[in-house]
Amino acid sequence: MLRIFLVLYLTASAALAQKIHAHNDYAQPRPFMAAYEQRADFIEADVWLQNGRLVVSHDKPQANAPTLDSLYIKPIASLFQQYKDRVSQTRDYAFSLVIDVKDSPADVIPKVLALLQENLISFNRAANPKAVQVIISGNRPKIDTYLDYPLLIQFDGRPSEVYDQETLERVALISDSFRSYSQWDGNGDIPDVDREKLKRVIKRAHNDKKPIRFWAIPDTPNAWKQLKKLGVDIINTDKVAEATAALK
Repeated sequence: MLRIFLVLYLTASAALAQKIHAHNDYAQPRPFMAAYEQRADFIEADVWLQNGRLVVSHDKPQANAPTLDSLYIKPIASLFQQYKDRVSQTRDYAFSLVIDVKDSPADVIPKVLALLQENLISFNRAANPKAVQVIISGNRPKIDTYLDYPLLIQFDGRPSEVYDQETLERVALISDSFRSYSQWDGNGDIPDVDREKLKRVIKRAHNDKKPIRFWAIPDTPNAWKQLKKLGVDIINTDKVAEATAALK
């Protein structure tokens, strides 16, 4: 009986674990690896097209900007070679690579897909549930073209967008700016009026069976905890290790 209780308890605890989005991961001292070691659920890279290469940078890239391939694709592929059918020795760990497109999606996405096709074992989640799911964010293609893209990629949705049921299946999560709902600075409690606005948009995402994330949140322990209590599924942070520890 005790053993059954422990199994149920651990299963429930895992289900309730807060998801973490490593915002602007490439700007950290150890891009990818630090977020990976903290078991981040989403790892984000801002991607531009520069001289035919996909490069990673917050602003318009300099000539020496690192490539998406060198910072993320190759390290992920190397981990899959090391651990065979998964990205980690821990069998239950998988994550999504969020590509925030800064240039034209018509130019960037085909090059992203070409990189993924070269590393299918690492990125084809339809064939391997432990593969890395790639999510296109930022400058996304028109909604009515989502179904034209292969299942290797999914898309970052918005609360203001309307999807038919088939297209909704290609939406991995719903994201929006926290500042569209509140100017709260993270101190004290979220104002009641703002809290109600947030609850409504959270409920709408959950009715569609999608997790929700807000960017531009106050990046503090108090804010993380209050947003978690509100039902925000994915905490957006530049402080992955600190947020992971605070939300355990």
